[in-house]
Amino acid sequence: MSVSPSPLIDPAVALQRLLAAVHVLADVDVVPTAAALGRVLASDVVATIDVPPADNTQMDGYALCSADVPVAGTSLAVSQRIPAGSVPQPLQRGTAARIFTGGLMPAGADCVVMQEDCSAEGDRVSVRVVPQPGDWVRRRGLDVAAGSAVLKAGQRLRPQDLGLAAAVGVATLTVRRRPRVAVLFTGDELAMPGEPLPPGAIYNSNRFVIQALLQAAGCEVTDFGTVPDAIDATRAALRAAARGHDLIVSTGGMSVGEEDHVKPAVQAEGMLDLWQIAMKPGKPLAFGSVRRGESAGEAAFIGLPGNPVSSFVTFLMFVRPFLLALQGMRETAPIALPVRAAFDWPKPDRRREFLRVRLNAQGEAELFPNQNAAVLTSTTWADGLVDNPPQQPIRRGDTLRYLPFSALLQG
Repeated sequence: MSVSPSPLIDPAVALQRLLAAVHVLADVDVVPTAAALGRVLASDVVATIDVPPADNTQMDGYALCSADVPVAGTSLAVSQRIPAGSVPQPLQRGTAARIFTGGLMPAGADCVVMQEDCSAEGDRVSVRVVPQPGDWVRRRGLDVAAGSAVLKAGQRLRPQDLGLAAAVGVATLTVRRRPRVAVLFTGDELAMPGEPLPPGAIYNSNRFVIQALLQAAGCEVTDFGTVPDAIDATRAALRAAARGHDLIVSTGGMSVGEEDHVKPAVQAEGMLDLWQIAMKPGKPLAFGSVRRGESAGEAAFIGLPGNPVSSFVTFLMFVRPFLLALQGMRETAPIALPVRAAFDWPKPDRRREFLRVRLNAQGEAELFPNQNAAVLTSTTWADGLVDNPPQQPIRRGDTLRYLPFSALLQG
């Protein structure tokens, strides 16, 4: 009697199960603010000062009291000069202070008239406009109020975030430690670039793509290389990879052929929580864990398909959000944008599809002509993916859900 195959798991359900299994890294690093790019904050950054810390001028010009200029053309004596970084004296009524961008407003002044609206006349200035209180003044705390959280725990730090931390005087930041990820690749047919290519062999492109994706995600990566197509060798590699790592990522060996040993090896060394996803490309994806043996706990395991496009897409859809959640990031879902189709897709698959596309000059998605999971050139030609629901035909002009690589490849 034949046994019915297990139903494929909906990708959204699979992702929920992966994320539910995440244990956020407890360890943190305290790093200089200048060295924190790409790291994930472990605690809020709270400002202890106002930014700016005092009222200052937005323009080169003259600080004065607006009541002293009732009509255009009023002439005032220039009583002091205020470059940025100096401490001004209180303003004498009926006078103006020459002031430069960023200079502190003197007590008694309530506005700045930019120099283009003034005429200097020796030690006096003629003001050609009637100013209003507050003109060209940056008020204390305009940008940041003391006591406010300027950066939140769980966000990945960008260049502008480092600048904001520096603006409130923060010299070091508390961040999650980097995830430690072991990678291994299965297949006796795999060769490395630079080596002769024997008959039946292929160069191991996955090794380069997956390691680069992990590095872009801010991980510490240990490469366990190519594992022979044998159950004992695969089990030994998994045991070694589990030690000292948070996650093991493998490619290949996840199908049901006689030379596909990763699935039974993981089941022998740990457990599989899910296997085979209703998506194209990427059906033979697996998630589980591998025991660490003598050390405590277990390492999470994600097995990616061997086809290069399948491993690339499943990394973006599953490994990336898992790594983000592992570091305590609040947002793990990819950014999706609505775009119009510049193609027809009349025969959709019964599985959820991720089609390689790029935007044309009109902002419409063009389709790479060969969507085979082995065609890696589709990923270099494309600038994103279309997330197409199961059995959903596409007609030119339809609105699509577009996932740009510019967001997916940033960690």
